[in-house]
Amino acid sequence: MPSIVDLYGWKGFFIWLFDYGDMPQKWYDIWLDKYEIKAKDYPYYKNKINSWNQTPLISIIMPVYNTNNVHLKEAIESIRQQVYPYWQLCIADDASSEDSGVKDILRHYEEVDSRINVVFRTTNGHISAASNSALDLAKGEFVALMDHDDMLHPLALWFLADSIIKNPQVGLIYTDHDKLSFTGRRCNPYFKCDFNHEIMLAHNLVAHLSCYRLSLLTEIGGFRQGFEGSQDYDLALRCIERLPREHIIHIPFVLYHWRKTPNSTSSDPLAKPYAFNSALKSVSDYLKRNDIPGKLDAHPKIIGAHRLKPEFSKPHPLVSIIIPTRDRVDLLKPCIDSIWSLTTYSNYEIIIVDNGSIETETLNFFEKIQKKGIRIIRDERAFNYSRLNNLAVKEANGTLICLLNNDIEIISPDWLEEMVFFAQQSDVGVVGAKLWYPNNKLQHGGVILGLGLHGRAGHAFVGLSRDAVGYMGRASIQQELSAVTGACQVVRKKVFEEVNGLDESLPVGFNDIDFCLRVRKAGYRNIWTPFAEMYHHQSASRGTDKTVDKIKRFLQESELLNQRWGNLLLNDPCYSPNLSLKISYYLASPPRCHNTLDTSKKNKY
Repeated sequence: MPSIVDLYGWKGFFIWLFDYGDMPQKWYDIWLDKYEIKAKDYPYYKNKINSWNQTPLISIIMPVYNTNNVHLKEAIESIRQQVYPYWQLCIADDASSEDSGVKDILRHYEEVDSRINVVFRTTNGHISAASNSALDLAKGEFVALMDHDDMLHPLALWFLADSIIKNPQVGLIYTDHDKLSFTGRRCNPYFKCDFNHEIMLAHNLVAHLSCYRLSLLTEIGGFRQGFEGSQDYDLALRCIERLPREHIIHIPFVLYHWRKTPNSTSSDPLAKPYAFNSALKSVSDYLKRNDIPGKLDAHPKIIGAHRLKPEFSKPHPLVSIIIPTRDRVDLLKPCIDSIWSLTTYSNYEIIIVDNGSIETETLNFFEKIQKKGIRIIRDERAFNYSRLNNLAVKEANGTLICLLNNDIEIISPDWLEEMVFFAQQSDVGVVGAKLWYPNNKLQHGGVILGLGLHGRAGHAFVGLSRDAVGYMGRASIQQELSAVTGACQVVRKKVFEEVNGLDESLPVGFNDIDFCLRVRKAGYRNIWTPFAEMYHHQSASRGTDKTVDKIKRFLQESELLNQRWGNLLLNDPCYSPNLSLKISYYLASPPRCHNTLDTSKKNKY
């Protein structure tokens, strides 16, 4: 496979990586040619059905109204050409005009294929009403949603059925999708992660292709009128709130092709303004129903996306900000000054953990800040980041702990409101921030497990420019992540103590990753928010890690992390197996979601 540089040169590569969210078309073409399951292999999947002990009927819901005739036929034919034959197509025509040709097409297909059932509505009720009319026809145990001009991959229903059989309690299944250009070319793939609550609040993660247990849709009353344009988003949210997380399954294959048309939000986000209002209403209703705090706003950078703004009941909980340091007043003073001058959250204390400072300037600075209420704890032993923080947490008065590097400078005045808002929620563990290099290139957009040359963990979107939102907005939306950097973490003291704090056998590297993973294992969700921003001077006080001793220490810590978390490091649930572990959010070559025909590749890369 040609490299990125071979295709576009270094300039083209960095322009995409650091400024654009969509995959360049040529890269995706090459990737599909190399890794898409080939038509010649479809008989294998068809024969596999014979070994199944059940063949669940999947009813496909398709509301139709004055559809482009060619697109409608292609949509229906993509269902008729499914490798998995046990399906029912439920079409509701929403009073299409007689001269549109739609009704003739539907009557024809109903006659030639007994699996296709059509109801012709006499009045136009819009998409929610039409979808409910189609839903009334459903006889399958599961229901898949499909738009009238999109297409399914030939293996779409096979993978849904396979997932249903393997997960008997499943209530919702969703897949990856891409788009069909105006010329019918596949483009703009959305490689999704496993279910992610915060991403679902930011935009419709489930979207296409989604498949629901029919009894669940019946229980919630189907589609709600008044949410047209985002009726599927509203439906998904009302189902998700009734499902345990393990009953929501993600299939990491592109099984749905969303067609771009001039009047579609797939090609123009501003094509249907009412759809965005419906989406905002859908999520706002979800928050109210589930007593989730915060105020939902339109995202400041991404059209159609949302952000959850903090709302607090007073008084604010006390936060203990813990800063380990050794000399380097040139870093520590700007850090402290930025907290004092910018932070709008009022209820905090600062604890400095001094690890053997000897410079007169540093000692004089300590004397001054102590008079202003900052506490100084001293530990003269060899540097051990984990031990220093553990020591300070024991002395902390706050119900929340903020671990902060001494080379951080605050940018967002409400950074602490943003992080505390999430950290004080009962199911949340560690909360991380968005960190920038002083040159305004991104340093930390969250952590991806397995990323980097050492294959342990790495920062996402390193080098991204200030105005870029990243692949599918992932550099700019609140989201759950497996881990966040220890340069700035907020966590409840109770949670910190529950997992016994940082592991002191990891004195420098990977202690933050290990801590996050232990918090996650304890049942909490770790959150990264892009709305708490700060500059990070990247461990400037410790110097280089290129000495022999430091390299040896790094390798030892890396191996300890691998021994403890090895399998998880290759299967980050907050990242797609179709995306690279060499460069974040680039195409994986090969993908780590294995072709069913070659299971030997599973977890290999």
